[in-house]
Amino acid sequence: MKLFDVYPRFPVEIVRGLGATLWDGDGTTYLDMYGGHAVLSIGHGHPRYVERITRQLRELGFYSNSVQLPIQEALAERLGALSGYPDYALFLCNSGAEATENALKLASFRTGRDVVVACRRGFHGRTSAAVAVTDSPAIQAPLNRQHAVRFVDSGDVGALEAALADEQACALIVEGLQGIGGIHDPGTDFLTAAAEFCRATGTMLILDEIQSGYGRTGEFFAHQATDIRPDLITVAKGMGNGFPIGGVLIAPEFEARPGLLGTTFGGNPLACAAGLAVLEVLAEENLIARARELGDELLAGLRGMGGPIREIRGRGLMIGIELEQPCADLRRRLLDTERIFTGSSSDPNTLRLLPPLTIGEGDIERFLSAFRRVLAVQP
Repeated sequence: MKLFDVYPRFPVEIVRGLGATLWDGDGTTYLDMYGGHAVLSIGHGHPRYVERITRQLRELGFYSNSVQLPIQEALAERLGALSGYPDYALFLCNSGAEATENALKLASFRTGRDVVVACRRGFHGRTSAAVAVTDSPAIQAPLNRQHAVRFVDSGDVGALEAALADEQACALIVEGLQGIGGIHDPGTDFLTAAAEFCRATGTMLILDEIQSGYGRTGEFFAHQATDIRPDLITVAKGMGNGFPIGGVLIAPEFEARPGLLGTTFGGNPLACAAGLAVLEVLAEENLIARARELGDELLAGLRGMGGPIREIRGRGLMIGIELEQPCADLRRRLLDTERIFTGSSSDPNTLRLLPPLTIGEGDIERFLSAFRRVLAVQP
């Protein structure tokens, strides 16, 4: 049997990681400026993370949600305290796509409606409803197109108001900072208006913080740069630092009942141990403020380069670099000549930087120097 070949892969075999450094089988080192799709929030091989999961495996690796698992309660309590949402409830699942599915289901249950408003350039996952609300026809099978979805431009307040005006939408789903679309900020005016329109029309506001959450932008959640409180918040990726886990933060107005949602593996003890380790390290190492500071340093260095750079976007350690031409060749040169991993986006001209929040200042300087070289721009 062979793997079903759906991934465009670099010809590099990675066998080990520590912090923001990766090693291939020959012992060559690489700088990780991509964090495996923004997943490595506290870096590769963090000792607290390794110890937490190892200890939990010795005690209890798995049991189903048919029994009480105290570690789930511990994770919910810690997440509520650090995120600023202590009064919300947490539903645990396995991925961002599942978080999206469950958030949309909760919105539909609560409102009795079946229309969703979503943003162009957005990305919310690869399961059925998540694909439907993702603005990417290339990944939509005919089955996915059966959902009733209205797309608006992120930032277009007038279009958003019109899309919600007939009070048919169960939910508006928007990313706190668009990731795969190329790092686009919906803006304070758009998010404020979204909250107001949703309240006025009885529409549930879902903030997708799957990529932008857990401190990456210099706030725990990207939307917290704006004074709004969503009805539902989806999380995953950096939540488990590589261990599969996702979740939905649910406003107190939602009523739980047995059978409303469910999952076999969601909230298993190992995933919760990983989630707790991430929260502990974020707090103890002050990584959210550090992401803001290092992000400012990285953004300042990039904005001073000029050359073929058209625009620099982002906040904290979630950055998009839009070039005047496709960035695929530049990414290959960064990897081949500088040994640096970076990310692509659905915009072929935009390169994404999503490094671990534990990245060092020396790593930032190394990247900026390497980037100047591949752009042939003098410091």
